[in-house]
Amino acid sequence: MSFQTQYQSKRVTAENAIDQLRNGDFIVVPTGVGEPPTLLTALSAQRHRFHDIKVAQILAVRKFDYFDPDTADHVRHVAFFFGSASRAGGQQGSVDFIPCSFSDIPVMIQRGQIPADVVFSMASPMDEKGFFSLSLGADYTMAAVAKARAIVLEVNPNVPFTHGNCHVHVSQVSALVESSEPVLEVGLPKIGPVQQAIGKYVADMIDDGSTLQIGYGGIPDAVVMQLAGKHDLGIHTEMIGDGILTLIESGAITNRKKNYLPGKMVATFALGSKKLYQFMERNPMLEMHPADFTNDPYLAGQNDKLVSINATLQIDLLGQCGSESLGPMPYSGSGGQVDFVRAANRSQGGKSFIVLPATAKNDTLTRIVPTLTPGAHVTTSKNDINYVVTEFGVAQLRGKSARQRAQEMIAIAHPDFRAELTEGARRLNLL
Repeated sequence: MSFQTQYQSKRVTAENAIDQLRNGDFIVVPTGVGEPPTLLTALSAQRHRFHDIKVAQILAVRKFDYFDPDTADHVRHVAFFFGSASRAGGQQGSVDFIPCSFSDIPVMIQRGQIPADVVFSMASPMDEKGFFSLSLGADYTMAAVAKARAIVLEVNPNVPFTHGNCHVHVSQVSALVESSEPVLEVGLPKIGPVQQAIGKYVADMIDDGSTLQIGYGGIPDAVVMQLAGKHDLGIHTEMIGDGILTLIESGAITNRKKNYLPGKMVATFALGSKKLYQFMERNPMLEMHPADFTNDPYLAGQNDKLVSINATLQIDLLGQCGSESLGPMPYSGSGGQVDFVRAANRSQGGKSFIVLPATAKNDTLTRIVPTLTPGAHVTTSKNDINYVVTEFGVAQLRGKSARQRAQEMIAIAHPDFRAELTEGARRLNLL
């Protein structure tokens, strides 16, 4: 049977594709814009016919009707990381949460610790050899493809076909749904003077020839804006976005100095503009791989001068980062922060940066605290932390004593809170 014949035999409407599901199924969906909107809309419309369906994803970007807390017994979201679509449900208890690092999710699926009965994913058009590309989110989805009973793809001509370990053959697919809506575009975050100041501190410490992991957010993008004059930068990251694209266009990124996969950018999911998605199409410079490859500290750390840039919400005087909750209230998740902090620590000449504004709520609340708020989820530990950057400077903590750490952290706090933090440090016998 030809590939096209197989394709046509599996092509169905989204409504009929939902028939692949059984009560109790665990559906794995890719990160961000890799989520298939036509399929998830159809699932939402038919959710009352099912019982105990779970939809698992690291970052949902659309709030489909199945997020309705009144129908959570029918279809329930499971978050590996909370975003705007899932955060309220997580805080209210109608969305489940699986704590994990990004790099561990494929491994947990492979070992059966996280189920994978069905895969729902966006996909590129099929090539002449019968392959689709899951270019928008190889992440943990490729691990789920290897385990799932049913693989249902939403094929869209606006999804790029990319190189790397992100391909699914038509013979593996249970059902195909076609759509042609533009891939969701996610714009760059707003950058203010605080973000610019932090970005400059970090950018000044990035050497030519460094390999970058750049997360999403105003501060990482503020760093990117100030790197256009650098030379021979490389990319080994989890997310490829428009900030990276601007550095490619400026000539700052060449990937020539990378030790691991020289000449290639490596990422596991994409989040950006139509221009970015078009850039990805069969680009020999780019490979999309699963997160247990991109985020493996051993592999990423083989690149000399690996730089990781990630944000936190709160940090204590020892350097413990509460990056994913407001006290006990969930806000995001671990993601790949620890993966790349450890990768940069392994790298020869590597630097990991944890970045945050010194204050919140119009300078009325310090984000640098003697101890984390009770119940806060610790993300990056005191043992892994290296550089911490606020708009007031840089603290270098790795190899420092508890007393030295407290002094460094107080020095980069907002001046209005330094006396208070000094007194807190004394109560803890840190000073």
